[in-house]
Amino acid sequence: MSDVVTFEVQEGIGTIGLNRPPMNALNFAVQDGLAAAAHEATNRKDVAAVVVYGGERVFAAGADVKEMQPMSYTDMVDRSVALQAALTAIARIPKPTVAAITGYALGAGCELTLACDFRVAAENAKLGQPEILLGLIPGAGGTQRLSRLVGPARAKDMIFTGRFVSAQEALAMGLVDEVVAPDEVYAAARRRVERYVGGPAYAIRAAKEAIDRGLEVDLETGLEIERMQFVGIFATRDRDIGMAAFVEHAEGTAQFEGR
Repeated sequence: MSDVVTFEVQEGIGTIGLNRPPMNALNFAVQDGLAAAAHEATNRKDVAAVVVYGGERVFAAGADVKEMQPMSYTDMVDRSVALQAALTAIARIPKPTVAAITGYALGAGCELTLACDFRVAAENAKLGQPEILLGLIPGAGGTQRLSRLVGPARAKDMIFTGRFVSAQEALAMGLVDEVVAPDEVYAAARRRVERYVGGPAYAIRAAKEAIDRGLEVDLETGLEIERMQFVGIFATRDRDIGMAAFVEHAEGTAQFEGR
């Protein structure tokens, strides 16, 4: 990938690693690296699921304010497209994704966790959208993904105040899915997605597409998206394998091929 964003695969799980110490600020190079890593994770057949990890000390403490401060309006008009596109690329990985959150996940770092399907946080993690304290608003999906995840009132509270929430508060509001000891975060994140290794990859892909796209539209349109994804799965080899196992009274024993 790059010096600041890595991508490694082990036992069917890809890990997108942030490597810009001390705080993993998401500067332009990190944003571009995330987009490249998302592309590789999407296209590699040996990857069934993805963990996004900032390391043992911190997930990501936001965008690089020093890099952004001198930018003009027109500069940011151009750059904001790449910023949103990078996190959208993570969100569009057609495989289960989980953010492994240690320390701070703030601003664009919090928005990166929101682009994942699941979030596992350390007991000492802090999450927030503090852009308002800089006279800004979230610009990489925070106003949209956060409100869809925790509801508009909770999202407005976090965004209007810029306050940080603890791991336990984040768990209570549904912002994270699991809280573990700091030294267990990465392992817990892998456990959350390792169940998908060897699964029916195209059925999982279709389910993710139906859910994510359905949240963007009205119910009737969402149901049509679901119907089309459901019908499409009948063209896969895994559908043949799974249904044959059921008919033969061997449900749960299907050996899927990912095709």
